[in-house]
Amino acid sequence: MNSFGKRFIFTTFGESHGKAIGCVVDGVPSGIEIDENFIQQELDRRKPGQNAYATARNEADRVEILSGVFEGKSTGTPIAIIIFNTNQKSKDYSNIKDLFRPSHADFTYFHKYNIRDYRGGGRSSARETAARVAAGAIAKLMLKELNIKISSGIYSIGKIEAKEIDFEYAKKSEIYSLDKNLEKEQKEIVLKAKNSHDSVGGIALVKIQNAPIGLGEPIYYKIDALLADAMMSINAAKAVEIGEGMKLAADYGSLSNDRINKDGFLTNNSGGILGGITNGEDIDIKVYFKPTPSIFQKQTTIDIYGNETQCELKGRHDPCVAIRGSIVAESMAALVTADMLLLNAARTIENLKKTYNK
Repeated sequence: MNSFGKRFIFTTFGESHGKAIGCVVDGVPSGIEIDENFIQQELDRRKPGQNAYATARNEADRVEILSGVFEGKSTGTPIAIIIFNTNQKSKDYSNIKDLFRPSHADFTYFHKYNIRDYRGGGRSSARETAARVAAGAIAKLMLKELNIKISSGIYSIGKIEAKEIDFEYAKKSEIYSLDKNLEKEQKEIVLKAKNSHDSVGGIALVKIQNAPIGLGEPIYYKIDALLADAMMSINAAKAVEIGEGMKLAADYGSLSNDRINKDGFLTNNSGGILGGITNGEDIDIKVYFKPTPSIFQKQTTIDIYGNETQCELKGRHDPCVAIRGSIVAESMAALVTADMLLLNAARTIENLKKTYNK
């Protein structure tokens, strides 16, 4: 499937080395200020070729809005956005057109569809995530109207985990590091992997603030389930944690329960979600990214005919996909939140009366 959401729905299209990528966002309420400069700024945060810690593919990622906006405001009709590809080097992939790159989607796509776009992975490429960031920017413009804020940053690279969390600092960091005291070490790990023709994994932290109580649809459309779904759809994401997540599996209830007094919750181990529904606290999400599978070392593989051979990659690739992946995770969180807000709006008769009893 290439669409996501039930009320706030986006569909992406395009391939890594095709003419363009883009998205269609449907379900956007009318009257939202659509700041095209903001959308472009969001794309600029994710775009490649910015520094030594990202792929050298130098795409401008210029956004063009084709529909759904009139005089700077959403019309309530689908918003279509296109981003033209301008810096493809398809010849870099000619030597592996019949090979399965280790830990890539080449193997599964070929066996599923019996056809393969070997140019950078085609539809399975992380290039597709630029369209998600564009859609996420539309969602953020809606959330801004409701004072809901979403932030992200790099929690860890390799084994260097943040001790302090500063989302404002992450905005200024070249690698979106949340801990200014450990940023240098994290950068060194990325460059070491890059210079060794290798790659390294990392963890992104996403925080949703000011989400109202009640978002989430039990039992099969819980907000934490949808957030996990959204994050796991991102290239190279291999695990998702809500709140204290994995730590809770080794804890006692007497220690992990979030007690409540008249002023509110005393702790937030649950990460702002109880029973699949938001409880008004911050929603904390960690997304675990594997090392970028595109590395410039010889690796054993097979070709499409089943013959064993060696894979030697060319091209331009991120030494740590988690860095730019953190921006995509933030965008997906915005899209989930927007969808849940629209779903929740009609859940009580009181809300309907406010709309229709004039």
